[in-house]
Amino acid sequence: MESVEGNNMAGTVAFIRDANKLSREEERHENVDENNNDRFAITQCIGETDTHLGALITRYAQTLTNYSLRNLDFNYEELAPLLQFHLNNAGDPFLGSSFSLNSMKFEVSVLGWFAKLWEIEKNEYWGYVTTGRTEGNLHGILVGREQLPDGILYTSEDSHYLIFKIARMYRMQCVKVASLISGEIDCAQLETSLLANKDKPAIINLNIGGIDDIDLVIKTLDKCGFTNDQFYIHCDGALCGIMLPFMKQALRISFKKPIGSVTISGHKFLGCPLPCGVLITRLKYINALSRDVDYIASRDKETGNGGKGFTWFIL
Repeated sequence: MESVEGNNMAGTVAFIRDANKLSREEERHENVDENNNDRFAITQCIGETDTHLGALITRYAQTLTNYSLRNLDFNYEELAPLLQFHLNNAGDPFLGSSFSLNSMKFEVSVLGWFAKLWEIEKNEYWGYVTTGRTEGNLHGILVGREQLPDGILYTSEDSHYLIFKIARMYRMQCVKVASLISGEIDCAQLETSLLANKDKPAIINLNIGGIDDIDLVIKTLDKCGFTNDQFYIHCDGALCGIMLPFMKQALRISFKKPIGSVTISGHKFLGCPLPCGVLITRLKYINALSRDVDYIASRDKETGNGGKGFTWFIL
């Protein structure tokens, strides 16, 4: 019996073979003109390029259908009319910008849904639609570092590799904490590490998928003598950040607890066809990262910029 990897490889090879055959057939119907000047050559292809592209897409879509179903049976083709517009949501979605061809009001409505899910009041949160898990974690941990510049980043050994990459990018001291057999952060070892560095604030990255126990981590911080202004908790909810609120007896992700930020990936649990995600943090924290930008007549508060003009409707 062939493995899934073997089937995927066979399908990919078949697609490439068919695509090359199709390309050779199209070449017979194309005229290629080259205009040379002193600096570069411009190649113009005149032929049935639209037909060529359409055939490639159709054939590749057929190949993908052999291995993957459409997510939740949602027909994303219904959103196709929006793809003809040059949308750009650069700037704070809550303030708008000078670029009128934006979709910020829809982005804000998506953020509002997640704010209710994670129990934070409308006048207490800020957030934006990200390009995915990486950007959400980059931003959430950056907010924590700006609040606590001398803080040490604590994260479990089962954390996604990008968390350790972020620590290197931001040149943060990072303590890797052991995990239990369940994948949950070992709070006994976390306590030992916190007590060994009690003179410095704590920035905690929690894996909401491991699943790290937010309440137990907060109790551990309290036990070690860390007050709310001496720690910042970022929740990496890439996979389970949406799922847990709908599960009975599951751990609650809530801003009623002293957490600083939550991020999720739309590409994982939701299965969105484009990489995207959401970052929600407390409004009181975000001013340290923001500045006015005349170019867009708005405030820059994000790690990324502009790309979420489309991704809100994917979410």
